[in-house]
Amino acid sequence: MSSLSGPVDPADLRSVLDGRWAGVRDAHREHLDERFLPVYGETGDQARERISRLLGELPVELGIGAGFPTEYGGGADVGGSIVAIEMLAQVDLSLMVKAGVQWGLFGGAVAALGTRRHHDAYLRDIIAGRLFGCFAMTETGHGSDVQHLRTTCVYDPRTETFDLHTPHEAARKDYIGNAARDGRMAVVFAQLVTGGRRHGVHAWLVPIRDERGNPLPGVTIGDAGPKAGLLGVDNGRLSFDHVRVPRDMLLDRYAQVAADGTYSSPIENDSRRFFTMLGTLVRGRVSVGGAASAATKSALTIAVRYGDIRRQFGTPDADREVLLNDYLAHQRKLLPALATTYALTFAQSELVTALAEIQGDDGTADEHRQRQLESRAAGLKAAQTWHATRTIQMCREACGGAGYLAENRLPGLKADTDVFTTFEGDNTVLLQLVAKGLLTGYRDDFGSLDGWGRASFVAEQVREMVLERTAARSLIERLVSAVPGRDDEVAVTDRGWHLKVFEDRERHLLDGAVRRLRNGAATKKDRPFDIFNDVQDHVLAVAAAHIDRVTLEAFVAGIETATDPAVRALLSRVCDLYALSVIETHKGWLLEHGRLTPARAKAITGVVNGLLKELRPHMRTLVDGFAIPDSWLHCAVLREEPGRQETMADHDTADRP
Repeated sequence: MSSLSGPVDPADLRSVLDGRWAGVRDAHREHLDERFLPVYGETGDQARERISRLLGELPVELGIGAGFPTEYGGGADVGGSIVAIEMLAQVDLSLMVKAGVQWGLFGGAVAALGTRRHHDAYLRDIIAGRLFGCFAMTETGHGSDVQHLRTTCVYDPRTETFDLHTPHEAARKDYIGNAARDGRMAVVFAQLVTGGRRHGVHAWLVPIRDERGNPLPGVTIGDAGPKAGLLGVDNGRLSFDHVRVPRDMLLDRYAQVAADGTYSSPIENDSRRFFTMLGTLVRGRVSVGGAASAATKSALTIAVRYGDIRRQFGTPDADREVLLNDYLAHQRKLLPALATTYALTFAQSELVTALAEIQGDDGTADEHRQRQLESRAAGLKAAQTWHATRTIQMCREACGGAGYLAENRLPGLKADTDVFTTFEGDNTVLLQLVAKGLLTGYRDDFGSLDGWGRASFVAEQVREMVLERTAARSLIERLVSAVPGRDDEVAVTDRGWHLKVFEDRERHLLDGAVRRLRNGAATKKDRPFDIFNDVQDHVLAVAAAHIDRVTLEAFVAGIETATDPAVRALLSRVCDLYALSVIETHKGWLLEHGRLTPARAKAITGVVNGLLKELRPHMRTLVDGFAIPDSWLHCAVLREEPGRQETMADHDTADRP
């Protein structure tokens, strides 16, 4: 393994990471100043007032409403709108969530599920921030299981209105952003009933407050109460007591109810219609994953920079204590997490590009690509948010007592991102949906867990897995095919071998899950729940392995976009570290299944340690490549940070422990 040759300019690294929407990122860096940063120690009411005010002060140059059609004041740039959310996440996560609720969830639902009359009536005011709204999907008793919401909306042909009703407390809309304080309207999801028949979950645009901010008749609004983080977001609760909703307030792109109550839809199957509707709202899930990665980058930047100025303990041959970043144990914490963050950055970039291509025009696409997008978004959201939770905690610990102080940003990042693992889809449920997509070949009812235990379902499983390749399809196949038949004949740093190991692990886990489901169907025909529940751990492992594989492939594709040889070399080493860190994590499984020999497993640990030593001088460059403005870090301990030249010249990694 050859050594890296010399320094890399962070600006060159930044150009690769910023990618297609570099202009959106630069606009945020230029226009968002200290006014938009968190205020440490403020109360919940103070935070809500500040965030509401700042939402109206966001510069129009940022293109927060970029995802909407140009005729209503948007920019018709779906990808740009998601990147804008990522950038807000590096400034203030409450501001990001508030903006995401207003323009991503509320406005996005009106745009995606409504028709021309809804767009003409409301989109301009939504985009301009003159009409604040909520996205009322989650219920107290039903979060991830949206298909079985209990709120009802029953059509009455005599009055040509719907009767919107919360039948019991478990059907109350809960945790709803913008509800407790600012929302004037809500997109409400409920079971549509007409002519005595249920047609599944649909969405209505429902006024909830009058011009003075008072709840409208029949609408009960409550505050969700104190939260662990996101103090600036006014999460609330909504209940409806037989509220009359005009017929034309049904967001009717996918289903219509005539004046006489006749129901019609271009999609006949209720389940398929429901998941088609939800598929148009996938931007929210993609945004949450990207925001989690953005917050992770902030935490890593703080921890790495702190590790380059904080000293601890001395050595007999030196008169100064050792920098934290020179300790192998510290490198073991920070560098693999940094490598994973890079990998997920490229995976997110590829996902946003795919979303922009599929939904950029009118939100339609061929069904297979749409299902693949939904599956990829679900899996990456889980991977990114879990990685954020682990990494931000690790960064907090890596900064010792300083990391526990609010003035050093890390406690806020930790508190504000913690909920990301369970909103926009609980991560465990999302991984099950990813696995189902792999097992069923993206059948029409993708997304529902119903029927997993039926013997007829299991009989329809795919017999051979067809890999859904990422952007670098031809390159990946060439690298994999070049790997010799015997693993011990190829270096553990060989990219083709990395790809082959990830691919083989996914295939093996998927084949095993299919066998276990079939065996269960044969022996437990009268216990459908047990058939699936007995293999749930295996199903989750399939999904996780799939996301690991597509993330690695996206990293490989990302390296190909770098034109500077030094940048390519550095990214290649970081990719080595990502791949080998994942392999090292799953070393037990690989040994159990004969994919690694004990000698090769030991060699991998040695190579990882060597990569850490090689990448140590580039730690600061790698976080500088994220191009987070110093003021955005909002970290007191870094304000007195020595100049970089002094810090880098102050140590020699070859001589450090």
